[in-house]
Amino acid sequence: MKPEELLEHLKEKATPRAAKTLEAIYEICKEQEQRGLDDFSIATIARLGHKRGVPKAQSIRNKTGEPYRALLQSFAEHNKSDKPRMNPKGEDDWIEEIENPKHKLLARIQAAKLAAANKKLREFVPPGTRIEVKDFQNEADDENRALNNLERRALEYIISDEFLGKWGFSISAYGEIVDDSGTVVLRSATVDAVKKALTFL
Repeated sequence: MKPEELLEHLKEKATPRAAKTLEAIYEICKEQEQRGLDDFSIATIARLGHKRGVPKAQSIRNKTGEPYRALLQSFAEHNKSDKPRMNPKGEDDWIEEIENPKHKLLARIQAAKLAAANKKLREFVPPGTRIEVKDFQNEADDENRALNNLERRALEYIISDEFLGKWGFSISAYGEIVDDSGTVVLRSATVDAVKKALTFL
């Protein structure tokens, strides 16, 4: 029985929670296949799926984990078949060239995590979705970020003699706008900020 057929068969007798766990194990095993790997051991699948709803290795080994073990065994037997199987070439091929078994395992784990992250990313941003990033250094945005006449006149008025005289304000050495008693009305660097905005926007 093929793994996909066994999955459906096991789900028919499983609780909703166990069915979700079976689906998670199936997805991880399929990812192993797509990477050209034939490691469907309990330890490996439990490690790869610990954040995706797959139980710990010991739980899979327990009596209640029999359906999960059956699914893993199905994948293992299916991938030991003598029929020619396409070994996809991709960015993870270099892992098989690692001679140190420990390093190879670590590389496989990282590759699996990357594949899982990419899968989640595709769920948030479906393929073909156009994402536009605005770059304010781009000339196309100059018009959008420039002050219009009304905005410019408003800023000019803030530091004008007319405005300052009307309210008895003055500009301090720190770029503050203060009243006639020296109380700060607009904090330091306000005047400098307004002048910069008028110059560059």
